[in-house]
Amino acid sequence: MQELIQPRKIMDEEQKQVILEILADKYCKSILQNTLDKPKSAMEISSEKKIPISTVYRRLQTLYDAKLLAISGSISQDGKKFFLYKSRIKSISLKCDLEDTVIEIVSNPSRAD
Repeated sequence: MQELIQPRKIMDEEQKQVILEILADKYCKSILQNTLDKPKSAMEISSEKKIPISTVYRRLQTLYDAKLLAISGSISQDGKKFFLYKSRIKSISLKCDLEDTVIEIVSNPSRAD
């Protein structure tokens, strides 16, 4: 069965500005793309995308604060916390003219991995 996915229009000007800044950041875009299909740890993202781990953690926080990234976590057998990150968005469309900026987001459907 085909699922109809409706884009969500961003109305808040501050949220629009945050999204525009994220789209201008190559690391943020790379992290969103890398976590689109399945949740990944910060170390996996760093290794796969060749981004320094400190940069990965900063950008993960930026994306989470903007509500574009989901975090799930657990505790390993040796008691360490283990977090996985997954993109909450499938795509962002942007239309700009001199009077208005229209941003629409298509959510990344959650599915059991």
